Amino acid sequence: MKLNAATAAMSAALLAGSVYAEEVADEASPAVPELSTFTPTVLKADFLEQFTDDWEQRWKPSHAKKDSSDSDKDEEWAYVGEWSVEEPFKFKGIKGDKGLVVKNPAAHHAISAKFPKPIDNKGKTLVVQYEVKLQNGLECGGAYLKLLRDNKALHQEEFANTTPYVIMFGPDKCGHTNKVHFIFNHKNPKTGEYEEKHLSAPPTAKIVKTTELYTLVVKPDNTYIIKQNGEEVKTGSLLEDFAPAVNPPKEIEDPDDTKPEDWVDQARIPDPEASKPEDWDEDAPYDIVDEEATKPEDWLEDEAITVPDPEAEKPEDWDDEEDGDFIPPTVPNPKCADVSGCGPWTKPMKKNPDYKGVWSAPLIENPEYKGVWAPRKIPNPDYFEDKTPANFEPMGAIGFEIWTMQSDILFDNIYVGHSVEDAEKLAEESFKVKQPVEKALADAEKPKPSDKADSPFDLKFTDDPVHYVKEKFELFVTIAQKDPLQAIQFVPEVAAGIGALLVSLVAIIAALVGLGGSSPAVQKAADKAKGKVEEVKEKVAEATTTGAEKAKGEATKRTTRSQS
Repeated sequence: MKLNAATAAMSAALLAGSVYAEEVADEASPAVPELSTFTPTVLKADFLEQFTDDWEQRWKPSHAKKDSSDSDKDEEWAYVGEWSVEEPFKFKGIKGDKGLVVKNPAAHHAISAKFPKPIDNKGKTLVVQYEVKLQNGLECGGAYLKLLRDNKALHQEEFANTTPYVIMFGPDKCGHTNKVHFIFNHKNPKTGEYEEKHLSAPPTAKIVKTTELYTLVVKPDNTYIIKQNGEEVKTGSLLEDFAPAVNPPKEIEDPDDTKPEDWVDQARIPDPEASKPEDWDEDAPYDIVDEEATKPEDWLEDEAITVPDPEAEKPEDWDDEEDGDFIPPTVPNPKCADVSGCGPWTKPMKKNPDYKGVWSAPLIENPEYKGVWAPRKIPNPDYFEDKTPANFEPMGAIGFEIWTMQSDILFDNIYVGHSVEDAEKLAEESFKVKQPVEKALADAEKPKPSDKADSPFDLKFTDDPVHYVKEKFELFVTIAQKDPLQAIQFVPEVAAGIGALLVSLVAIIAALVGLGGSSPAVQKAADKAKGKVEEVKEKVAEATTTGAEKAKGEATKRTTRSQS
């Protein structure tokens, strides 16, 4: 047991430098803020959802069959995807903060919640904001929401792709398609029919595993703002940036108008007065023999272009009687590689200077040209002008109706109302609290750039304690010979550990003497330990002195140079 105490003292000395190094490394690594505990936001809104324990009183999953298009009418679709409210498993930012989670990959999901009362934003600003967390990334699928048209016949268990909606907003990615949708349904005031209006140049969604905040603001003056993480990424007008346009053109082409038979729309014609020149030879060949060419001096006319392959051998199973005489394959003649050519020489061809080709009359402006014909314009019988498309139809519910190849998409902190300030307050209390925590966790998960495999910084104390101390000490000594201060800064664990090592060695010597008394073996071990202490002290002193002298010499040289 006493001997173990001495061993423990030695281990403590070896650990001293490595413990200090680990503390320094911990300080350099990104600090993850302490998690705060989720507290529901106290905020008035037409609809505010933070997925508290009573969420199932509002949200109902749909199990409807999805209406098939004509192209896939024989294929049945159903909303079989499951939903759950749970804390994120990836980069948790707030303790106890839960969200609505898509549970199944490669499945259709649909769920909705009715508003306490219909939301009518006529003459008001509409604000839609929610969080999306793609815990498994997103290769192909949607993460957008729909604000559903107020409809007394709306049954949540039948919510489907055909359920009428007012606004569709949020990220969608599949392959090269990556966008933040903003689509609104517009009611034609003349026919009463609805038509989808798509944002022509939507912003790009950010596909990351940390929480992203999406905000849509539509103002009564028909302008809109799209934000990502509180930063504006797209602004514009409902009257200008959507296709098809909100308002149809005032005039259209007359469908009954036809081009007159005598209409001339040929802008240029061959000159009728032009004639072929008498010396124009249409039969002159394009190229002729170059009579001035001479055979190059290095041309090998007696050499064949190809020769039998000298390395070819007759196959072992070749039968001369059945297969005939073996003829080796040919290869390019190596004698022709560095000369102008081999074989019979003939004069090359050149372009015929007298060649003119088939003659045609030059083109002139057509004196009877009337321009490009177009049908006349008539008033558009379907024309209307909606000056306030921002006055959307009343909205009665919110829903997620998506298909995705990735599971565990999480939605949280949904705000639908009329106050930009309230939406920002919600973001301050939720998104901006979790964002720095999630970012720190994501940064910590990134692989650290490593040095060379033989670098002493790659070696851990637990891997090989003796080798660890040896490598660190030798590095310290090498740097100290040049600059002691830099050695302390660059390898601080050695500077901190040397003192602990010397103290521990002295303690070991005392322990050994105490254990063995005057035993020659113990006394010999103690003397050896004392020698090691002196050796370490001498090396450190020598390195420090040498480094100090060099540093002093360099300083003197610099001073001399500056004075001269």
